[in-house]
Amino acid sequence: MITGHCECEKISFEANCEVSEYSHCHCSQCRRLHGAAYASFAEIELKYFKYLSDTEFLSSYASSDNHERIFCSNCGSNIMVILADYPETVYVAMGVINGDPNLPEPYHIFVGSKAPWHEILDDCKQYDEEPFSLES
Repeated sequence: MITGHCECEKISFEANCEVSEYSHCHCSQCRRLHGAAYASFAEIELKYFKYLSDTEFLSSYASSDNHERIFCSNCGSNIMVILADYPETVYVAMGVINGDPNLPEPYHIFVGSKAPWHEILDDCKQYDEEPFSLES
């Protein structure tokens, strides 16, 4: 079971499943929206995800034609990204997940546009763009 909430706790959620993929996105949008060198996401099947709180404070932002960013309108916490091409999954921001969930091996995406001042020091796979649009 995965649980989480935004900083002000007006939005809370759970997912009765394991994280299927774990990624660190270095694209310029994620850097700006998360205020960090990269954003980490847990891929979760939508059918297992549910909000435990009222959704009155959920807001969204279409950061591109196929990316919808979900965040708390009260505290600004990034909750997830929904990709139009993958409607059966959601990509929950790791920063709002509680505890220490079981995670698969992480990988880095959009490394081709990472911040020049950040150095990736781990041995995880790296993709210049999205791994699902590239051959492994």
